[in-house]
Amino acid sequence: MSRRSRSRVAVLFAVLIVAAPAAADSKQTPTLDTVVVTSTREAQHKRDLPESVSVLDDMTIQDVAPAHPAELLNRVPGVHVNNLGGEGHMTAIRQPITTGGVYLFLEDGIPTRPTGYFNHNGLYEVNIPQAGGVEVTRGPGSALFGSDAIGGLINTLTAPPPASGSEFKADVEGGSHGWKRGLFSAGVGNGEGDGAIFNVNITDSDGYQENGDYQRESATLRWDVARNAGQQVKTILAWNQIDQSGVSGLRADDYQDHPQRNYYQGDIGRREVYAVRLSSEWAFDLGVQDTLTLTPFFRDNQMDLMPSWMLDFDPQYYSTEFQTYGLLTKYRRTLPQIDGQLIAGMDVDVTPSRYTEDRIAVTRDGRYYTGFTYTGRTNYDFDATQNAVSPYAQLDWQLRAQLRASLGVRYDWFRVDYADNLAASVVETGPVQGGRPAFVHYRPDDQNIEYDQFSPKAGLIYALNEQQDLYANYRHGFRVPTAGQLFRAGSNVNSVELEPVRSDSVEVGTRGTLWQWFNYELALYQMDIRDDIVSYIEDGIRYTTNAGATRHRGVEMGLGGDVSERWGFNLAWAWSDHEYRDFSYICSPPACVPTATRNYSGNDMARAPEYTGNITVHYLPALLQGLRIEAQMEQIGRYYLDETNTESYSGHTLYHLRGRYWLTDQLELYARVENLTDERYSTNTSKNTSGVVEYRPGLPLGGYLGLRYAM
Repeated sequence: MSRRSRSRVAVLFAVLIVAAPAAADSKQTPTLDTVVVTSTREAQHKRDLPESVSVLDDMTIQDVAPAHPAELLNRVPGVHVNNLGGEGHMTAIRQPITTGGVYLFLEDGIPTRPTGYFNHNGLYEVNIPQAGGVEVTRGPGSALFGSDAIGGLINTLTAPPPASGSEFKADVEGGSHGWKRGLFSAGVGNGEGDGAIFNVNITDSDGYQENGDYQRESATLRWDVARNAGQQVKTILAWNQIDQSGVSGLRADDYQDHPQRNYYQGDIGRREVYAVRLSSEWAFDLGVQDTLTLTPFFRDNQMDLMPSWMLDFDPQYYSTEFQTYGLLTKYRRTLPQIDGQLIAGMDVDVTPSRYTEDRIAVTRDGRYYTGFTYTGRTNYDFDATQNAVSPYAQLDWQLRAQLRASLGVRYDWFRVDYADNLAASVVETGPVQGGRPAFVHYRPDDQNIEYDQFSPKAGLIYALNEQQDLYANYRHGFRVPTAGQLFRAGSNVNSVELEPVRSDSVEVGTRGTLWQWFNYELALYQMDIRDDIVSYIEDGIRYTTNAGATRHRGVEMGLGGDVSERWGFNLAWAWSDHEYRDFSYICSPPACVPTATRNYSGNDMARAPEYTGNITVHYLPALLQGLRIEAQMEQIGRYYLDETNTESYSGHTLYHLRGRYWLTDQLELYARVENLTDERYSTNTSKNTSGVVEYRPGLPLGGYLGLRYAM
């Protein structure tokens, strides 16, 4: 942290200490009284969970009115989500900023995608601006969750119907860079647990960079039914469609002088996403101590994409689609004799999928990609059907008056049935064309692949008093290779031999409330990942193998509270260190001639910020009832651009301002000003395949205005 940054934080704390005596009448919810549903798929107090979990409730979502998931999630300690244009993003939770499948995205406890089909942009398949809340678990999840839950989980909660009567809400927004959005919601409830709510999100933006337009249409229908004899049903239908133009990173000179430029013209780099999910959760009270929950669900996803990162060496346009037929089961038995509970169940799903890839030829004008044509060659066309069965059990109980324990284990079994649809006559290696290297698209033989994995979990909670506790946990996590890593082999000759990536995480923390208003949380963690997937070249042949090892350590801190009836604040800060313990790196021309394998063990991982920080202060002026003003500062620290640790991005500091004002009892005006100082910054800085540094320009100074009607 720079001297200037330390000074800002010191000033803020000085203000809080001086103002603390005025907080006696504030009504801040104590940290340990926060209700969380992610860990056990049902409401549970945070005090009973030996893990780092943060809750962003519906009022926070209303205050932020996020245009991008980053605007909301970066308020959580240890969470950084960047903005890649539209709602595109990469995530860093106890991991570097990565596209890797080390996170689990869920909606109402159901993963939005099956294992092996991770998408780092997966949050745009969820309607966050109209959610009823978002819960973020940092580190591997509980025994109820399996593959991909290594760095963390993000669970978006659908908004519930009104308890009784009817409601209608409408938000209309406009702002910089052609931003337009309409949010509409209508719901009804009968006062006896039955109700329905329907949400619609229509978004359109020109984007900051040229030809960077973005469109989104989303709809969510939730129907709750409370039946006699303790039976409850919650049915959710979610539909999302996204159309995103390609947005490029920029060379250093354009980044500084012409940040609105976009090297992708026309349909270059474009993606279309279609995602539908249907689930119905049936909860049965079997007696005073027993509850059974059955959740059948269905997913239907399709994405058409031209991967911009492959334009230089393997230009293509691909389509991937899958459907999932699944069932989540959970049995909970209360154990009053040990003041505990046993949760056990089994998750089952079947996911047939198809992947097709066509080779294209792109045209260029200097740095600009101006168009493309299909060459008539299909690189890949395969089917892969995944079957997964995952039993689990978790026991929570009171060891002593102040000490609570949790033990869990999960077993995941996967089988993937793969079939190549291309004729054997379709060559895998083609001729040199237009000065480009020969394309290589190896295709595995038809086969079945199986994986299985045990994942133990353990945790302890020590209650210092009713409002403060200490906790510790150990959790094993893993992720299986994706279908693309296995079967879209490219130049790798042994891709189907890959095994799951495994991790072991230990964490200690403390949290609680002081003086009835000051909430705090502090966590320290270390995570070791082994069997990571790395590549190497031997005798001119490229292989992939499970040989990588990394270590991830950090400190996460969250502070917040209502200092008085008028003032409040929230601080989220994290320091982290991400290190290669064993890593082989392929250095290709022009940096290395001939291509060579290098090892960077001991170096810092690429795109791993030293720290992230987010501070908000809000004020409710007494002279103007109904007005809420919020000032925000967010920071990201320096990080290296690649494994060599020779070049780095220095980080940035941004300031934002938000306000809400009730014009009448039903009409609210809200606004936000982003990047008050018009800072030039990059949301993602990296090296392209030629070793050239590229910057993704962040949004400049911009204003946005919205009108919200509620009845």
